Amino acid sequence: MEILKAENIYKSFGDNKVLKGASLTLNKGEIVSLLGVSGGGKTTLFNVLSGIHMPDSGKVWLNGEDITGKPGNVSYMLQKDLLLPYRKVIDNVSLPLVIKGVGKKDARAQAEPYFKTFGLDGTQYRYPSQLSGGMRQRAALLRTYLSSNGVALLDEPFSALDTITKSIIHKWYLDVMQNIDLSTVFITHDIDEAILLSDRIYILADGVCANEIKIDAPKPRTTEFNLTDEFLNYKRQIVQILHLL
Repeated sequence: MEILKAENIYKSFGDNKVLKGASLTLNKGEIVSLLGVSGGGKTTLFNVLSGIHMPDSGKVWLNGEDITGKPGNVSYMLQKDLLLPYRKVIDNVSLPLVIKGVGKKDARAQAEPYFKTFGLDGTQYRYPSQLSGGMRQRAALLRTYLSSNGVALLDEPFSALDTITKSIIHKWYLDVMQNIDLSTVFITHDIDEAILLSDRIYILADGVCANEIKIDAPKPRTTEFNLTDEFLNYKRQIVQILHLL
């Protein structure tokens, strides 16, 4: 079932035409990745999807409702976790609920059950400085989930992590996505990451989503999938497309 749709999005900044008719869809429960060269318009498209930027033309739909230029309907997680250092972890992740008018005690109560699901049990009353980089990203994703309407935009959320931590959090992410109701659009420059995590991959080029690649491998996937011929065939296909851009 289609949950998010961007249709024929155009966006310019002065004479710089960044998006030139970009379109994408996100179905319920999917992880869809956006790949492309730096400066190709991926973050601009995210800003339009989230309502931060109004497109010059085109529409964004969430569950059939026009949300074009209306922020607050789709959650947006940046590369930096942006956890507030003076707030305990439970108060960081429940902050979106408080902003919506939920009392602090009730917000904590709503967030509490998800700590186990997100592998954060025992961190509730720690401060962000007491968490590892991987655990901070888990907390940031939980905060994003609690502020979502079932859709989240993730802008390179794991890019700052070292290789070993990133591998661990990929496995965790694949596991947790089986247990929560969240549909995700994901920006990454990491081809391996996109193939491992995604149901579909869009390649953004010259302001449009020029190519769409469906990853048919069943879920949940393990990190050993990266070593299979199937994975390498997907990677070869994507590299060939990117080399033509």
